[in-house]
Amino acid sequence: MPSEFSIAEKLDRLFTQVRSAGQGEASYMAVAEAIRAQQGIQISHTYIWQLRTGRRTNPTVQHLKGLATFFGVPVAYFLDDDEARKIDSQLALLGTLRDAKVQEIALRAADVSPSSRDTIGELVRKVWELERDRRKVWELERDRRKTDS
Repeated sequence: MPSEFSIAEKLDRLFTQVRSAGQGEASYMAVAEAIRAQQGIQISHTYIWQLRTGRRTNPTVQHLKGLATFFGVPVAYFLDDDEARKIDSQLALLGTLRDAKVQEIALRAADVSPSSRDTIGELVRKVWELERDRRKVWELERDRRKTDS
């Protein structure tokens, strides 16, 4: 069965999601240098760019392992769409927690009564449900467009 998500899509999500607070995406050069230095795997920044943009689509297992290790995910992320979905959800949560506004909300919520914290938690849950439903609609539309083309 063909993969629902391409290597390029998965790698792009890692580049956009896996970073330190206040930092931009890692450069292709930085990723390649780190993989070579820390793992001894020969990989070029150009090859990583080609994988991310879909110009190359069949990386070696060694390169997938190097990229997975660099980004802190299991190599199964690239090979199993269910695993990728699960990890993407975790990465999205970490990205949200990294956002200074979420930290501010958490710090302020610590200073309110337990019943007010429950109310805040319920509001956050409702917003999450709305966003989840919106994301499901977007995914259904994306899948429909893929089958139509």
